[in-house]
Amino acid sequence: MHLGTRESTPLNRRSPALRVAAPCAQQPALWAAARTMIPMSWIAWALLSAVFAAATAILAKVGVAHVDSNLAMALRTTVVVLFAWGMALVLARPEAGLAAELRALDRRTIFFLTLSGLATGLSWICYFRALQLGPASRVAPIDKLSVPLVIIFAWLLLGEKLTAPALLGGLLITAGAVVIALA
Repeated sequence: MHLGTRESTPLNRRSPALRVAAPCAQQPALWAAARTMIPMSWIAWALLSAVFAAATAILAKVGVAHVDSNLAMALRTTVVVLFAWGMALVLARPEAGLAAELRALDRRTIFFLTLSGLATGLSWICYFRALQLGPASRVAPIDKLSVPLVIIFAWLLLGEKLTAPALLGGLLITAGAVVIALA
């Protein structure tokens, strides 16, 4: 089963993450700067993601110490939702606007983003419970077993190539997670 990737859609021809909004006469410079994303490669964005994910583990471990893990996850999710909608509003294409972009979404996109959201929610419920019960230094590496799983799922479901370096890297990540979890 091949689900296709974003690379195969015409939407990928424009790169919203690298888009730089040009200020116009009605648009204050500060507003234009807020709409500007820093042009970086996918590797730089992925490294920043790793840094923020590491911060998330530490901050969540402290935050979940004296509260039910589901309540902690719900509070965090509320913050994520507000932040995500704020980013979407600020970074919406000035020529179209957020409402137009929402109306342009097709059913397939909505379906897969909904499934992704449900998977994220389930992941976070499990992650917060694991953090509540175990040390962050051991929970986080096990959580990162998602990396080799993504490599396998991308090969099986998206038709991405499974190269020897990717396979070796996945095996090393798995071995590292097991060693740290058993330490």
